[in-house]
Order: sequence, then C-alpha cells, then structure tokens
Amino acid sequence: MYIEQLQLKNYRNYEGLEVQFENKVNVILGENAQGKTNVMESIYVLAMAKSHRTSNDKELIRWDEEYAKIEGRVQKDRGSLPMQLVISKKGKKAKCNHIEQQKLSQYVGNMNVVMFAPEDLHLVKGSPQVRRRFIDMEIGQVSPIYLHDVSQYQKILQHRNHYLKQLQIKKQTDQTMLDILTEQFIQTAVKIVKKRFEFLQLLENWAMPIHEGISRGLESLKIEYKPSADVSDEQDLSKMIKVYEEKFGKIKNREIERGVTMFGPHRDDLLFFVNGRDVQTFGSQGQQRTTALSLKLAEIELIHSEIGEYPLLLLDDVLSELDDYRQSHLLNTIQGKVQTFVTTTSVDGIDHKTLKEAAAFRVEAGSMKKIQ
Repeated sequence: MYIEQLQLKNYRNYEGLEVQFENKVNVILGENAQGKTNVMESIYVLAMAKSHRTSNDKELIRWDEEYAKIEGRVQKDRGSLPMQLVISKKGKKAKCNHIEQQKLSQYVGNMNVVMFAPEDLHLVKGSPQVRRRFIDMEIGQVSPIYLHDVSQYQKILQHRNHYLKQLQIKKQTDQTMLDILTEQFIQTAVKIVKKRFEFLQLLENWAMPIHEGISRGLESLKIEYKPSADVSDEQDLSKMIKVYEEKFGKIKNREIERGVTMFGPHRDDLLFFVNGRDVQTFGSQGQQRTTALSLKLAEIELIHSEIGEYPLLLLDDVLSELDDYRQSHLLNTIQGKVQTFVTTTSVDGIDHKTLKEAAAFRVEAGSMKKIQ
C-alpha cells in the first residue's frame, strides 16, 4: 500500500497543503522548525487517529483555528481508498471511503504505518510506558478488536481507580461495587495480556534474524513480556483469570489504602536480551540502537505477514542518528518494496542508491514543493 495524495488544512503550521507522493522513497528536506516533522506526523495521525508526539489533540490544530483536517488517498491491492480525519475541540471524526466511522477502532488499520523517530531509539532504555505504547499501537494496527479492548480497559481502570480513591477517603464504604469493577477489569485485562504474548512471539520471530543480520551474526535477540501478574503465555484465559482473582483478593486492602490499581496490563513491561544480557541495563548504545532498528524492521514484515501488504515507513530525522552500516542495512531492506518517507536537513553524506533515486521535496515555513 502507499499514499499517493495528502491534503492538510489548519494542521499545525500548515494553513493548507496539497501534495502528491510517489510509491518509492520520498525525501522531505528543510531546516529545523519549518514543518518537516509536521508532514510526517500528519500521515501518522491519518493512519492511527492519534499523534506519536503528543496526547493533546488540540496541539494539532493551527493557532486560532477551530479544527484541523487531514485527507489522503491510499492505494491498496484492492483499489483506491480515500481517508479523512477532522480534529476539533469536540473530538475526532473519521471517514473511510466517504463513510463516517462510528468507532475509531474500526477506522485504524485501513492504512498501516511504521514510524521510526529518534525517540524510538529510547524504546529499549526508556520508561515502561514507552514500550507499552509501542505494543498497543502496533497490535492495534492489525487487530481492531484489541484497540477496542484497550479502550474498554482504560475506562474500567479509570472508574476502578476513582472508586478506590473514594474508599480510601471514606466517601464510600460499600465494597460490592469494587468487586464488580474488579471482575470487569480482569475480563478485559486477560484478553489484552493474551494478545500481547501472541504478538510479541511473532515480533521476536521476525526480529531475531534481522538483528542477527545487522550484527553480522554476532548477536542473538530475545524479547520477553514481563507481566505485573504471575501469568504466562502457556496459560489459557480461564487460568489467567484465576491468577488475577487470587492476586486481587490478596491485595484488596492495600489497594484501598493507596487508592490505586496496583497491577494489570497498565503496569506491564517488555525486556530485550542480546546474547542473554538485558540490553536496557548492560547493552552498549550500539546494541540498543540495533535492537530498536531490528524491532522496527520486524514490524514491517509482521504487518505484511498479517495483512498481505507492506505498511508505509516513516523515518523522521532518524538516518542521521544511525551509523553508515545501520543506515545501509535499513535502506537495503526497504528498497523497492515499502513506500518510505525520510525527513532530513540534508542528504549529504548518505551515499545510497535508494536516496539518489528518491522523490525530493523542500519544506519552508509551512509550504512544501517538489524538487524537480
């Protein structure tokens, strides 16, 4: 799949933009703070209905405007698909093929993207929250039901935390409501955890040979899901439910004392091991970067294996962060099969056939023109 046309209205520093892209590498050149990343982000937002840079949608709307609109035409194996996302202070409205989507979970997944930005290099050494977000966004692209489950989970978690706080300050004394919320919480939590186990097994299967290739056969990568409850991928849902029920039973009073849900998918983490050693703690910067790159390249292949088409690849200012060898490996991998967007201040010093044959655009103060 590839995006052939993008239109922006009142998006960040763009009053209006209409641009045609090519089904190959598209390089977006420009100085910093001119709007390169905003174009990249808009493609991501069109696909995922949320930004990778901010959780506050109002930041996406141009200063003093009421709404922002992103439109794109995506070419897929089964034909052309117009997509539209309108972001206003009231919320988001999404259309696919001119039909408004009642739920964003039905909209996400129509266009698949893999984003690789400098902050993704912190995927390994960053906070658990970064890694949880990574898992949720990637599974959500290939499984709309997972997105729905995560959304439900967040609502129940919020409700449960609120009720625990009420019990903590003695505004409520009836624990029956807490028991009902706990049961709802467990039913949703186990579905999320089960899906994460399955997804990470698939991701590891793709990432292992890629990592071995980048490290010239010297390193072996393992990915481990670290749940906050004592559950494993061998257990079925009923066994997981039992584990959760027992754990909640034991810590019920402590949760009321603290006024917060103490474990669940929102507290889980991911671990990466290279040659048996935890990369986050013991890995060199090079190993951490190779791990992050392997994960991103594995994502591309995983999405392809799940939906039968390659996603778009967004490389936001990341080539300059990689050494020549990792740059070449990345560009060789995508050559000729993945529509790719690269933002950079300059392509000088990147000597690769893929970039020499790329379509190039120049961004300046919220306008974008193709370089002939």
